[in-house]
Amino acid sequence: MNRIPTALADATLVALAGLDLWLNLEDDTPYGLALGVLSCAVLPLRHCLPLSAFLLCLPGSLVQDVLIAPIVALYTLAARTRDRRLLALYVALFALTTAAPWPLTDFAGEERTWTLVTFVYMLAMAAAPVLLGQLVQTRRDLGRQLVETEAAKEHERELHAQTVLARERAQLAREMHDVVSHQVSLIAVQAGAMQVAAANDEARETARTIRTLSVDTLDELRTMVTLLRASSGDSTELAPQPTLADLRHLVHNSGLEAELTGELPDPDAVPAPAQRALYRTVQEALTNVRKHAPGAAATVDLWHDGAAYGVTITNGTPVRPALPLPSAHHGLVGLRERAELLGGSLESGPSGDGGWRVRLCLPDRHS
Repeated sequence: MNRIPTALADATLVALAGLDLWLNLEDDTPYGLALGVLSCAVLPLRHCLPLSAFLLCLPGSLVQDVLIAPIVALYTLAARTRDRRLLALYVALFALTTAAPWPLTDFAGEERTWTLVTFVYMLAMAAAPVLLGQLVQTRRDLGRQLVETEAAKEHERELHAQTVLARERAQLAREMHDVVSHQVSLIAVQAGAMQVAAANDEARETARTIRTLSVDTLDELRTMVTLLRASSGDSTELAPQPTLADLRHLVHNSGLEAELTGELPDPDAVPAPAQRALYRTVQEALTNVRKHAPGAAATVDLWHDGAAYGVTITNGTPVRPALPLPSAHHGLVGLRERAELLGGSLESGPSGDGGWRVRLCLPDRHS
């Protein structure tokens, strides 16, 4: 709902007060006219000087039979005053000046009784603007309190949500530590024992690869548990994130017959999010090769064509049947979403020779 502009409201009130003065003019002397005009002219001052505006209206109501100007000033004063005793004094002044006869020498005989009746009537009349002003003041205070209460409730909801999130993160961290860490640790121990007891070099190399992958998984898992247990992201020291410099180590320790080919023109110019996307794509693709194409050879090819750069991971046909392993099929979906956030794309599908191909394409912002 649009409010009436202050200037328009003041002009309307001054016009109404002037009309009231013209219709009820009692003292047409220059002195009486000046006091009447003054009571109308000071109404715009009630916003910044409510008490001064009210006091300047009283002489005009004493010499002239006007009510609009002093009632408006009294209403504004009641909306700003919190001291009820002072407000009672202002009401008494209003009733006294509007009920007193002018000139004051007429206050004699029967005029006294009529003056007293008028005084009581003006006290009752003053109740309307005073109560309305106090109501507006109370409404304003309640509105401010409602805003503060809503802000406090919102803050409380945020604290509650943070508490619930922290509790869930702590529970998830305990589950990961107690279940996943234990299982991966057993794999690493068994792989170490297999490496020592293996009769041939191929079996020892396979056991060494399994043990290396298990140790790396435990390191990443500890980082994840640390992040989950952290109460605030500002105070959490993040472990170094993988970069393109780590790709060769990843491919070499993948446990596959894998080869890294190609290179990017300037790896330092590749943004950190893009480097992580490239690394995670290679990591997920090689993991899928181990799971779904055992014994297959893989090629990791870094490429750059000017407008874009990326990586293509291609594997051949498996040499033995794949073992059924648990999978939620979220890996490639998450990588595709990561690529789209960076303005690129991720494609995966058959390579045409019985194998599989994964291709990540990211835009080159520097070209």
